Amino acid sequence: MAIVYEWRGLFTNHEVNALHAEAFNTRVYSDAEWNWVELVHRHSLGWVVARQGQQLVGFVNVVWDGLVHAWLQDTMVAADARGQGVGTKLVARARDGATAAGCEYLHVDFGYHLRPFYLGACGFTPVNAGLLPLQ
Repeated sequence: MAIVYEWRGLFTNHEVNALHAEAFNTRVYSDAEWNWVELVHRHSLGWVVARQGQQLVGFVNVVWDGLVHAWLQDTMVAADARGQGVGTKLVARARDGATAAGCEYLHVDFGYHLRPFYLGACGFTPVNAGLLPLQ
């Protein structure tokens, strides 16, 4: 069955919380703890959902500064959908959505092990950045 990608597509909190737990090897948060629907509508330029039939198999959030900078956040692909180009297509749709909104830059930060994905498959260029842990 084909995977369908949708910019600002519908999803439930439970779906994304379950996908997040699988993608980041953490527990499933409750809707009260992480209300994705409310968060993306309040803070995001958009997001991309990937569905295979009714199943949510991918998600990426695109936050922004309201002007020209957008950032990828929480790129997630279900384990049984990995290795099929789902992540690359999520990022491409996110890029298209940010471009259509007038953004000039799409940023992403990631762990070293994801360099081949973001720098290779997705076409990002390396830049210097910093991280200050707050907790």
